[in-house]
This record gives sequence, C-alpha cells and structure tokens, in this order.
Amino acid sequence: MGRGRITIGLYNSYDQNFREPHRRTIARAGDLARAFDMNLALFGFPIPEETRTPVEVAEWIAGTTSIGAHGGYFMDLAEKGRFMKFPYPDRGFPPQLGEAVLTTSKPDASKQITLDQLMDMVEHGQSILLMFGIGPHGIPKKTSSIPRYNLDITPGGFSLETCTALGAVCGAVGSRLGLIR
Repeated sequence: MGRGRITIGLYNSYDQNFREPHRRTIARAGDLARAFDMNLALFGFPIPEETRTPVEVAEWIAGTTSIGAHGGYFMDLAEKGRFMKFPYPDRGFPPQLGEAVLTTSKPDASKQITLDQLMDMVEHGQSILLMFGIGPHGIPKKTSSIPRYNLDITPGGFSLETCTALGAVCGAVGSRLGLIR
C-alpha cells in the first residue's frame, strides 16, 4: 500500500475583503506545499469570480508577491493540479482531501493525536487534510468540531502565529517522511 497524500488546508476567518495577510499566507503555504510534496486547499477565501481555475487564482496571487521566487513555486503547484479552492464547509470537509486534522494549540483531549500517530496513518495509505485557521480567531468552534482528530505540534499547548505553525507542522511532517536531509 502506498503512502497517503497530505493537503494543507487554510480556513479564512478574516473578513471577506481580500487583503495582504490572505495573499502572504497563501503564498507561504503554497511554497511549503511545493517544498514538502503536499497539496494546498483554501476554504472560504474571497477570490475574485473571474479567476475560475486554480491556475488563474495562482496567477492572480503570484503576480503580486515576492514570496517563493515571486510566486513561481505556487504557480508550479497549481499547474501540477495540487491547488484547490472551496467554499466554507457546511457539515464536513471534502472527502477527497482525506481525513481532516485540526492543527491547534488547544486540542480536544478526546480527539488529540500525536505526530507519530498522524505519520502512521499517512504511512498506511490514509490521506490527511491538515487544517489551519488564518485570522485573529482561527477556525470557528462549529467548524473546528468537524475534524475527528486534533494535532498540537508543540510540546504543550504553545500558540504559534499561523505561518510559524504552518512551517513547524510541515517541517515536522516532512522530516518524518524523509524529505529533509
């Protein structure tokens, strides 16, 4: 059995005006996804309607950032079909993205898994959607209750800024997958 796929999921909890924090977080997450052989999925982002395809969205974002070779890594990800966008989830996340795992500094004890448990799932063919909330309040309570699993990457509930958390989780997963030398 092959290894499961990992998708970085970004949930927009900012307002519905596309702002610089949206652009920068997406560009950084796109770079991490490309660097660590992951996919990227956006949830609830105010993307202009005229950008219909993932490549058009990537062009729109990449054209205005200096992050990741001026958006080149993000464009490469989109051109390879590894970037998707979705509306806010009503009752669940798209099943094709795998088992949703909420990344949080305040895991529900009944849902908490370790990095070892997460990696065991991936190594045994389970695809994983790692959910990150962007914005001052993270993922709302109703939506954060959807994932069956919670992952705190720190040794004890340390709250990290979103891009720091993205880098820490992706780096830890990439290391466990043997992608870091």
